[in-house]
Amino acid sequence: MSFNYGLRHGTVLKLTSGSSSSASAAFSAGTEYIRLVSTIACHIHVAKSATATTSTSLLPANEVEIIKVSPGEQIAVLRIGGSDGELYVTELSA
Repeated sequence: MSFNYGLRHGTVLKLTSGSSSSASAAFSAGTEYIRLVSTIACHIHVAKSATATTSTSLLPANEVEIIKVSPGEQIAVLRIGGSDGELYVTELSA
């Protein structure tokens, strides 16, 4: 399935989805949404001081997700299962 939201791609972040929560840097001014895709199923959380846990949102492997965010927030990721993966985060603006 393909969507065109008319948003500009900005900074791309790559986070390792490991056995402990890993957080990105704060999103840039002007970032309104983020585009996510992960190589493995993982838990994610968006907040000013984000920490992903086993009770935060599930992101299935190889699925694209678009999330509304605010500048200054960050995303954290935690793997599901025994193998590490990569979470790709693209900052989007209007």
